This record gives sequence, C-alpha cells and structure tokens, in this order.
Amino acid sequence: MKNKYIYTLIAVCMLAFTQTGCTDLLDQHPQGELTDKDLNAGTYETEVFAMYAAIRGYHITSGTTAFDIHCFRSEDAEKGSTSSDGSAHAEMFDNFEYTATMGALADYWKENYAIIHKANSLLDEIQKNTHPTEGDLINKSEALFFRAYTYFNLVRAFGEVPLIDFKLVNTDDANIAKSPVSDIYKLIDSDLTEAEKHLPRTWESQYIGRLSWGAARSLHARTYMMRNDWANMNTAAMDVISSGLYNLNTAYEKIFREESENCSESIFELQCTATQAMPGSGEIGSQFAQVQGVRGSGDWDLGWGWHAPTEEMAKAFEAGDPRKDETLLYFIKTGEDPASIPANKPWGEKPVAGAGVMNKYYNKKAYVSPDFRKTFDRFGYWYNIRLIRYSDVVLMAAESANELSKTAEAQNYLEMVRARARGGDNSILPKVTSADQTVLRNAIRHERRVELGMEFDRFYDLVRWGIAKQVLHAAGKTGYQDRHELLPLPQVEIDRSSGVLIQNPNYN
Repeated sequence: MKNKYIYTLIAVCMLAFTQTGCTDLLDQHPQGELTDKDLNAGTYETEVFAMYAAIRGYHITSGTTAFDIHCFRSEDAEKGSTSSDGSAHAEMFDNFEYTATMGALADYWKENYAIIHKANSLLDEIQKNTHPTEGDLINKSEALFFRAYTYFNLVRAFGEVPLIDFKLVNTDDANIAKSPVSDIYKLIDSDLTEAEKHLPRTWESQYIGRLSWGAARSLHARTYMMRNDWANMNTAAMDVISSGLYNLNTAYEKIFREESENCSESIFELQCTATQAMPGSGEIGSQFAQVQGVRGSGDWDLGWGWHAPTEEMAKAFEAGDPRKDETLLYFIKTGEDPASIPANKPWGEKPVAGAGVMNKYYNKKAYVSPDFRKTFDRFGYWYNIRLIRYSDVVLMAAESANELSKTAEAQNYLEMVRARARGGDNSILPKVTSADQTVLRNAIRHERRVELGMEFDRFYDLVRWGIAKQVLHAAGKTGYQDRHELLPLPQVEIDRSSGVLIQNPNYN
C-alpha cells in the first residue's frame, strides 16, 4: 500500500505507540507533528482533519446507512447477506417501503449535518482572522468542500432541507424551515467556487489523499450533472481534463486493489489504514470492506455480505467486457461444488459463503488482499474508499458534450473509457461511431453503468435521467413510485422541530 496521511488527532496519539509495526506509515510525519515546512499549511488543521475522519464515517460512506441510501435503491445492487440480517433495510430500500421512522434516515441526516456544523464553526473562526495565511485559506477551502459535499448528499436524498450556513450558538438555532432546492445548490456552487480558488493542484507525498482543486472542480461537475446543467457540467469536466493532472493509465483490474490506491485516476479517495496493534480500528480505518465482505466462516468470514450485485448488474456488461470480472466477486455456498465458479483474479480464490446467503455475487470493488488479511485482520479496515475517479469525469464530459450537440467530443471521451477497459483486445467493446444523439446518449448511459458499477450513484443517475420508474419496474422493483425519488424526512427531526419541518409530499 502507498503511504497514507491520517486525518484524526486521536489516531496520531495511538500511532505514537504503534508505528514501528506498520509499513503504511514509515515515510510520513504524522498529523499533529509541527515542522517548519507546515507553518504555512494552515492553523486550523485539527478542525479540518476531524472533517476528513467524519466524511469516511459509517453513516456517510462506509457503513450500511450509506449503502442503503446510495446503492440499494438501484436495480444493480441489493442488500444481500441473509434474509434475517437487516430485513428492515431490504424492505425499505430494496423494495421502496420507505418509513420516516427508519433509523438509517435519522443517522444519515444527523451525520451529514454534523459535518456541516463543523464546517460552519471553522468558517466562522477563520472569518474572524484578520490576517489569514495561504494555508488558512486552504483550510477554509477544505471546510467549504465538505459543507458542499454533505449538502449535496442531503439535497439529493431529501430535496428541500434546512439551509444552515452559520455557526450554531444554541441548538435551537438549527430549528429552521426547509429551503428551496435552488437555494441549497446556490450555496453548493458558492462553496465550491471559493474552494477551487485556493485548493492546491497537487500536494506533497506526505499529504496524499488531501483535497485538491481537482476534487472540488470534479464535485462541482457532479452537482451540475445532477441538475442536468449541461453547459456548466461540460465546462467543469473539461477544466479537470485539460489540467493534465489525471489519466486512465491504471489498468481497470488494478484500480480497486491495494497496490493502486491513490493512483493516477484518483481524484477524491478517503484514506484508511490498519496497524498490527490496531488491525480493526475505525479511528484510522473504516468498515467499508467489512460491511461488503464475504459472509462465510473461518478464513472466509470476511464481513457481513451487504451491498451485493444483482443479476441485472451481471447482465449489463457487453460480451467479453473485462470489467464484469472486476465488479462481481464470485463465490460458492457451503457444500456447493467449487468447480461451479471461476477463480477470482488476481489471487485465484474461490470464497465460500454461508448456506443462508441470498445473493449470487459480492462487490469485488471491496475485495481485499489475502496478504493484508494475514498481516492485520480479515476485515479490510485499511481499504481506501474511492469516491471520485477520473473516468467518471471523462464520462461527464462525454454526456454533457453529447447533450450540447458536440458529437465528436462526446465520441472521443466515451472511447477513452472504453479503450482503457478494452485493454488492447480489439475484439471486444467496439468503438461507438454513431453520430445520432439518442444512440450516443444511450451508449454513454450504459458506459456509466458498467464503468462505475457498484459505486455510489446509479440510483441518482436514473432519477436525473427521468427513467427511474421505467428501469426499476423492468428490473422487478415495482415498489418504486414517483414519490420515492426523495426519501421522507426523519420523523424524529420533524417531531423535534415542533412543526417547523414539514414532511416531504406523499409521506404524511
């Protein structure tokens, strides 16, 4: 694994006692150890690093809550595991039986707002600084990014939400009415535009994984994409492409392996690690791989088995597409014939899951190295979380170009992604040559589905394209209705507001 910069002060204190047993950290100075080189890196790093730790939290990106809201609602993913494990999650998110009292909704709401409040407090502190350094402005930009990121989570999930862009003095200050979606996006645009001014293009190696200009500009493109704002989406995506900071040189089969963490197409990647003394610490790592790991026993007890690819996902790949075997982790159940499945690359393993597991596949994009399993534990706490990849940005450029009738550009960017996936085998994934806008649109949508399969945003793609009901019903998810585009507001928040918060339409 490449060196990783740790983003929590508590981890620094622990690492002082454990660093000798951890190959991850040998070449870094730990956060909190001030050197002359750090003096212009900002005086607010403690608060900023707390936000890095929070963003990889269980309810935001690495646990069942995150997968509930971002993943299970598409046709390509399901809860998986056994029927008795988390059955309420399956009913609510796989089957669209939303209930406002579901704890996952309250957790998602609370943890996103917790980061917003952290950001607001820091921004208020920096505002009072009459002589901010360049490093302070970088810290400010990091806080603005995280506020934009979490508001983007909330506005996609719930639509109108309370817009709180100020430091809370009393808890009652947060009890305000919902703001229009347009106002939420206005704040997101403002935050990201300001962050783009001061975040560096690159960082020195000891700060690997820290937010950059490219992360802010790419997130901005994604927010325009959700609004189908093709012109601004195209400008933002093209800015990232033209920067030359990223490329598609990493082979697809290596992107999600430990050896390629923070590779040349990594734009926003949450850093996780483990040590021999703390193999399963959520303070320096995450449960991302554990929640999705093979649900077996003994050596094959790799996790809980949640967030599983469906047969719809398996059928989406074109014949011979190598990305299929890098998205689906094949396994057998206890007592089944090992010859019935292919060995999973790159380690030639045939995992054995419990007999009660319902799904047919696991998510291979959370498949961890057996060497590290032996060194630390089986659950992959060290596994980085890839949140924005360059191929996503290239496909954003392709989609927006096509909608703006820039056919040649759209074809070119689509081909860039397909060529990397093809890996030199010209007998598969033929180049898309049609100049018909509808044909090209469908090809780009297909490419997003298979290139980004089992990542975080398929459901939101279906919603913004206006085809969620059509696609989900065709896949057998007939519980989906138009109101399910948005989640109900958590009932506990409505009750706490004493009537200030109004439930989303058709959930009363």
